[in-house]
Amino acid sequence: MKPGPNNRITDVAGLKVGNATDHALRSGVTVVLCDEPAVAAVQVLGGAPGTRETDLLEPHNTVQTVDALVLSGGSAFGLDAASGVQAGLREAGRGFAVGPFRVPIAPAAILFDLMNGGDKDWGRYPPYRELGYAALVRAAEDFETGSAGAGTGALTATFKGGLGSASTVLEAGFTVGALVAVNALGSATVGDTRHFWAAPFEEAEEFGGLGLPFPFPAGARIPRTKMSRRPTGTENTTIAVIATDALLSKAEAKRLAIAAHDGFARALWPAHTPLDGDLVFALATGKSGRAPAPEDFIGLCAAAASTMARAIAGGVHDATPMPGDVMPSWAR
Repeated sequence: MKPGPNNRITDVAGLKVGNATDHALRSGVTVVLCDEPAVAAVQVLGGAPGTRETDLLEPHNTVQTVDALVLSGGSAFGLDAASGVQAGLREAGRGFAVGPFRVPIAPAAILFDLMNGGDKDWGRYPPYRELGYAALVRAAEDFETGSAGAGTGALTATFKGGLGSASTVLEAGFTVGALVAVNALGSATVGDTRHFWAAPFEEAEEFGGLGLPFPFPAGARIPRTKMSRRPTGTENTTIAVIATDALLSKAEAKRLAIAAHDGFARALWPAHTPLDGDLVFALATGKSGRAPAPEDFIGLCAAAASTMARAIAGGVHDATPMPGDVMPSWAR
């Protein structure tokens, strides 16, 4: 396995990503736009999720494909971002055909970033609908990571979080890509060090090249969470997209989303807590024109986990310092 040419989720053919960032708000929106409707699924393993239109992604339900996926800050207020994305898709004539009408399908997930020092005094209506529209308009193959889009105001227990992305090309010829907004209750780094839990999967020093610490810190197994920094510890949730160019059924896409959650466990300690809404969307664009053989699908699922772990570490690594930060950035 090796990274794709850009080491981004957009190495998966048929996908673009757009960010809309409001640094005064310390929040934003990230949109994954499918060039053509793509098979999609979702798996939620955190105990405090916030979502829109995720029930339709279950394999037994009717709609098979989506036009876009939305990741947003803002807690439940951020679910408005999907309305802006839906408006832009409707202008483009996209959507699920129902008689003479087309209904754009853009499932969404949110993270909690309300207590990160940003100005949340937005008046009657939150700004996320317009941020969602702006993110869709900006969708492209190249996009910013770190303190951008849905990762703008993200935090972890030890450093600022952020938007991360990575890709993997398998020997079987399939490409896997991950995109994640890292806002975990736990930590992406080992104990009090700057070493990433995801270090065994790092490619070409993409998040600093520090490897694992040696000797391993005695207290590394003690969970570090936001609960030790703030009494509530509620400003959490890591939300992500795993994508491939393989031809997959909706059920297989769900299995891919499940496998990608292993990347959370490899890169965050602890993960999937009752105060995280940890969620992974899966997308299968089918642009390779091939369905994986059973043994290749195992490799695809393994790559989903390792690529997601790398993207999580990358999101923390890429975050940049800003005046008024409540947490230090990894880059300092």
